[in-house]
Amino acid sequence: MKLFSRWFGKKTEPQMTPDLASEIRRSFEENAWDEVHFPSTIDPRIRHVTLVVEFLGDMGHGRALDLGCGKGRFARILKQHNPQASIVAMDLAIAMLRYADANLERLAGSMLELPFADAAFDAAYATESLEHAVDIERAVAELCRVVKPGGKLVVIDKNAAHWGALETPQWERWFHEEELKSLLRRHCRSVECRPISYWDDVEPDGLFLSWTAVK
Repeated sequence: MKLFSRWFGKKTEPQMTPDLASEIRRSFEENAWDEVHFPSTIDPRIRHVTLVVEFLGDMGHGRALDLGCGKGRFARILKQHNPQASIVAMDLAIAMLRYADANLERLAGSMLELPFADAAFDAAYATESLEHAVDIERAVAELCRVVKPGGKLVVIDKNAAHWGALETPQWERWFHEEELKSLLRRHCRSVECRPISYWDDVEPDGLFLSWTAVK
């Protein structure tokens, strides 16, 4: 049994296989039309957005990776705040990427095998995308690998303590605070986690957690 299996929000832990990888990709390709569950825009005042923008700070001419970007809604806002920076919007589904702004670098690929050199980015973030990776340990390692020493990382995802609050596909995973902190600490010199709400003036209900790290 893997060390981290006890932290997952389900009793069973599926393994990534070619068939499962195809199923996940097909699901997102087929659901790209769904603006309710996979919107192409987001209110820039939502705390999920402002946390990423604030933690990454002024990027200048730096480079950031939006891992599992969906339709690129976070990446678009980050680019607006950092017009000189290069923002790479990467997702598994090409159909999702068609909605992303043309001023982003758009790329299709798997978060388990990132097509980038070590230390290729000044920052990286994953917002409600790591939950679809299946092999979480490998995805976190890849996310950290492509960030430079001293670079910043953000993960925003659902709290395993609230598993069952939403309907999910069978492969999806939610995370306990210490699970991702432990995985990130393997590669990062500092890691913090806190509950996060959609709005600054609303107390977090515990459904979402944010992990911020410096490599």
